[in-house]
Amino acid sequence: MNSHIHLHQFHIPVLGVGFSVDAPLKVAKYGISSVISLIDDTLMELLREKYLLAAGKEYLPISVKAPDARAARITAYLNMINVMVRERFEDLRNSLFEKGSEISKYFEMLPALSALKIKYNEMISSDDNHLIDKLQQWLRDNIKPGSIDVNIMSKVDKANYDSAGNLLGNEFNDAHAALRGYAMSDLESSIVFSAGMNPRLFSYLETFKDFYPDVLGNFKKKIIIKVSDFRSALIHGKFLAKKGLWVSEYRVESGLNCGGHAFASDGFLLGPIMDEFNKRKDELLNSVTEIFYDALNRKNIKFNGTDPRYTLTVQGGLGTYSEHQFMMRKYGVSSTGWGSPFLLVPEVMNVDKDTLEKLSAAGEEDLYLSNISPLGVPFNSLRGNERDAEKMFKVAQGKPGSPCAKKFLLSNKEFSEKPLCTASITYLNKKLTEIKSNGFNQFELNERIDAAVEKTCLCEGLIASALIVNEFKTPKQSQTVAVCPGPNLAYFSKITGLKEMVDHIYGRTNLITSENRPNVFIKEISLYTNYLISKIEESIKPIPPQKDDFFKVFKKNISDGINYYKALIPELIEETEKMRKRISKELEELELKLSAVSWNV
Repeated sequence: MNSHIHLHQFHIPVLGVGFSVDAPLKVAKYGISSVISLIDDTLMELLREKYLLAAGKEYLPISVKAPDARAARITAYLNMINVMVRERFEDLRNSLFEKGSEISKYFEMLPALSALKIKYNEMISSDDNHLIDKLQQWLRDNIKPGSIDVNIMSKVDKANYDSAGNLLGNEFNDAHAALRGYAMSDLESSIVFSAGMNPRLFSYLETFKDFYPDVLGNFKKKIIIKVSDFRSALIHGKFLAKKGLWVSEYRVESGLNCGGHAFASDGFLLGPIMDEFNKRKDELLNSVTEIFYDALNRKNIKFNGTDPRYTLTVQGGLGTYSEHQFMMRKYGVSSTGWGSPFLLVPEVMNVDKDTLEKLSAAGEEDLYLSNISPLGVPFNSLRGNERDAEKMFKVAQGKPGSPCAKKFLLSNKEFSEKPLCTASITYLNKKLTEIKSNGFNQFELNERIDAAVEKTCLCEGLIASALIVNEFKTPKQSQTVAVCPGPNLAYFSKITGLKEMVDHIYGRTNLITSENRPNVFIKEISLYTNYLISKIEESIKPIPPQKDDFFKVFKKNISDGINYYKALIPELIEETEKMRKRISKELEELELKLSAVSWNV
């Protein structure tokens, strides 16, 4: 069965809503895979108009009032991206092999041991014109574009209503419609499901033929599940296999050392998680394969292909070639994800000039795990961002909250059967009235008000940068920017280009601007220890038994992770001896810090 062969050993994950929404147009022609967020169909429609008109092509608007508008807009946008990527790729394929040309750039960015790169180097070092012509033709014939992948946050699946206020069927829920938009597109790529299990949404996959194997065992559209640990992969894999659906890739992401929403594990660290995947890979494959075949037989789906396989990838906090290489060698991953560093690559991401400068200047203290998300999930953010400044200005004026025009993150049913967004004016008016009527003392009152007004409108904030970069005028929508970098961005400050970032990933140059950057594993231990401390500090004292048990498990999991890394140090052969000694010393320091963490004292 087919699986996308990575020409490159890295991929660009989804970044926010608008930052990577058109990234494939910038990188796919070079064989680099990237991920589009399918949250905001209005943004996609604006971009579709812009790109089609700029190319002198016909643009037929899809009104928000059109039947099945959300799915139709997403399909149209993805089809346009697909066509334009193919056009740009063919232009690249037909360009001359000369210094600075597009096709030369394609090959120069490939990893050193790529079969294509080796052939390319053979071609440019040859003096035999006949051999050069032959090799150039072979090289042109064997390149391909990167995958145009898409992302859906599984639980961002708000129900919708018709113009008369009647509840529409589940298939018109936000995530369902986005899935349908992708499924009906011409793309041959992968859909990434993140943010946990949504059985109803996953069951909806069954209705689209592109997710099933053809007679040769090939998939037109593949499924990638972003998971936090092995157990999650096994649960997702089996659930989908029972429906005759194959997970082609398990994408492991650090719970805290990542950008955007942070779904923290119970103290399980990335190294031990990857080790479990490596040791139990056959168990995962065999258990899921058996269920998958049984389901295909029930559905009478036949094929003559080879047995299905899955790939394992990892992302979250990786920042050096040595870390990338270690993940590839030790855990057998086929690709590593590099997200936050690409926020400093305006050639690829929609990042406006002001935000770019703030990100470039940001240090460790400027990047923090916030409570600003209306979903109630910790959210990695940048201190001093424009969106938060606007939010606090409204609070100071006595007018907290956002109008909530987009309504993608409606989830709270405290005050009505129809959910509200906790960052909205409507919700905050009700919530603040409730808080003020409860007779709290001044300290408690201020604390609860501050917690309520902390929420930020991410629907607008996470697309604002794309609106600014593309010069879209939105009189009814604020263009103040929210941004969601991971902690790793603190160690990058150079605003750079695509080729230079790729060269950094493959160890051909170094873009790390802070000598104090810790190893990816050390950073994650520190993040989890601080997270545990913060959870203890915000808990009611004395700690109730259930919380006490949770903290004990959390602390033990971090401790087990530290012991795992201690034993791993001799295997970190990609690192220098100096770095291995530093890691060893920092593990001891973190072990002491963790041992001092206590509660109920």
